[in-house]
Amino acid sequence: MLAFLNMLAWSEGTSTIKASDDGYNVLYGGGLFTGYGDHPRKKLTFAINGKLVTSTAAGRYQLLERYWDAYRVSLRLAGGFTPENQDRIALQQIRERRALDDIKAGRIEQAIAKCSNIWASLPGNNYGQNPHRLDKLLTQWKKLGGIAA
Repeated sequence: MLAFLNMLAWSEGTSTIKASDDGYNVLYGGGLFTGYGDHPRKKLTFAINGKLVTSTAAGRYQLLERYWDAYRVSLRLAGGFTPENQDRIALQQIRERRALDDIKAGRIEQAIAKCSNIWASLPGNNYGQNPHRLDKLLTQWKKLGGIAA
């Protein structure tokens, strides 16, 4: 599971930002925020493929502000937008896509496909934000200690 979460952070480009806290304090576009008391709630706009994209995505898994608000309540999260709570939400999102068993069994291609509508960096969605190719994700998964079925 940890290898999958690390692959997601790599795919979202958060864990690769050197000055970051392993991606947990990264804003959409690569800037950093300080403090984990709450989601940073910053709406940022960048051009992607000639189109302006505005997002409140933040944290290691680039969680949107509205989803933070919903999951904070439904999962009864205390302590703010902490790394632990970001991990809990990512795991819940994976659980909701019914991909946990695939990850545990090493069926990573299936897990990626099931989660592609959550993370724009995964192939198989129509967000138009330059998703990674599946082979690159699988290479990263293995590099991070993942074992394929």
